[in-house]
Amino acid sequence: MSHYQQPLDVTRLPAWQSLVEHRRAMQGFSMREAFAADPGRFQEFSLSACGLLLDYSKNLITRETRDLLVRLAEEARLRSAIEALFRGEPVNASEGRPALHTALRRPVADRLEVNGTDVMPEVHRVLGQMTELVGRIHDGLWRGYSEKPITDVVNIGIGGSFLGPQLVSEALLPFAQRGVRCHYLANIDGSEFHELSARLRAETTLFIVSSKSFGTLETLKNAQAARTWYLAQGGSQAELHRHFIAVTSNQAAALEFGIRAENIFPMWDWVGGRYSLWSAIGLPIALAIGMSNFKELLSGAYSMDQHFLSAPFERNMPVLLALLGLWYGNFWGAQSHAILPYDHYLRNITQHLQQLDMESNGKSVRQDGAPVSCATGPVIWGGVGCNGQHAYHQLLHQGTLLIPADFIVPVASHNPVADHQQWLYANCLSQSQALMLGKTRAEAEAELRAKGLPEEEVQRLAPHKVIPGNRPSNTLVMERVSPRRLGALVAMYEHKVFVQSVLWGINAFDQWGVELGKELGRDVYQCLTGHDERHTADASTQGLIDFFRAHHRG
Repeated sequence: MSHYQQPLDVTRLPAWQSLVEHRRAMQGFSMREAFAADPGRFQEFSLSACGLLLDYSKNLITRETRDLLVRLAEEARLRSAIEALFRGEPVNASEGRPALHTALRRPVADRLEVNGTDVMPEVHRVLGQMTELVGRIHDGLWRGYSEKPITDVVNIGIGGSFLGPQLVSEALLPFAQRGVRCHYLANIDGSEFHELSARLRAETTLFIVSSKSFGTLETLKNAQAARTWYLAQGGSQAELHRHFIAVTSNQAAALEFGIRAENIFPMWDWVGGRYSLWSAIGLPIALAIGMSNFKELLSGAYSMDQHFLSAPFERNMPVLLALLGLWYGNFWGAQSHAILPYDHYLRNITQHLQQLDMESNGKSVRQDGAPVSCATGPVIWGGVGCNGQHAYHQLLHQGTLLIPADFIVPVASHNPVADHQQWLYANCLSQSQALMLGKTRAEAEAELRAKGLPEEEVQRLAPHKVIPGNRPSNTLVMERVSPRRLGALVAMYEHKVFVQSVLWGINAFDQWGVELGKELGRDVYQCLTGHDERHTADASTQGLIDFFRAHHRG
């Protein structure tokens, strides 16, 4: 019987009980004191791999903490779970599927069987198909209905068909190829379509319809709107194939829409949407940065895969980050985790990681259907620095909640301006330092006295100036944002999420909660449009439907 048919209750493992006791012993632990007592703390709690430096020394941990967390991973049979993931075992138990996004970045010579078929030739055939398309568009050989070359590509997709490609194409903007602009259309809100289409010309625009099922409501509605707009702008049905391609596993639906067979790129049921940017879903990335850079992205992810597979847990980036997240969520009561990129081009990484983490680990039953016995996935939030310092960082520093944070920062900017990068890097480091150090009452009083304030005023203001400190964070540094390093970074977070799912015994690769909303949405739509006069199940929804019908003039 496989690992996934017998998930463990992690709270019953001996290491969990040891961690409960250790947490009590750590109640008075001070990071400030730990750094003062141990000059080698940074060396002990940092490591480099795949072009990334991880400093996790500013955490509420000792060597014993790490040893106990690693022991928990071993008792939870994490190693065998990792191997099962890479072998293509059905780790998505509820749907009986493997989760083989790692196959998308493996070398051509590798062999990997799924249900008796080696999938690697097909993976690399699609990469070849992508290379041909990208080359034709970049060379001006792919022409629109008026024989003009394509200048704009619109990716129509939502969720994993949007967030991952958007993150990567924006993060790697300095590597963009001239001549082709990439745009994204995700929301069903008509305003988004209106604003985008107003900037485009149909004769030089190519639409990529990205939907595994070719039935996702938002994507299908936007694809239909794009086709209508294309025809209204002078395009013809006969030339539709010059302006629409699809990435889907439902070829029949794409053909019915009017897309030619040779313009359909396959998707496989062993790749989940939020893990799919490495596949043909990444076409807009490849069109934005070129195929050689796209392959560098894959190479960076592959290097992280190899690190994840082979590094001992105490020197394994994804495993350590996962264990630290579990330590705070299950033993310190943390309910959220902040992602704070100090780089303009990485500004959308938080959105991608929100879906990756929250859609994967927002579960309350284990793989065997039994209820979980501890907290699972946290709320992922955050945004680009330094903006957050003038907004929500206040909560991180002086709020009542414990919120661990990941700071992500490159050493060098692609667009240096005076000493801006030095200030940006300094701000990143000072924020993590301030979270760790804080400011004591004595320090606050001394600061106020140094300004010459009377003692009465010192005592009045001092409580407001105290900052607790001892707030945990990780810092991830890279020399410069590049395709390889970004590939490694994204893959690292994918593996972190998987490790946590194994420890909690949950399935990181299904999303039934998402499906329920889609089902109910169809029923509500029928009521809104008057095709179904039945009353809905609750008075609130019915009242809101009635309000819409009374006021909508569409």
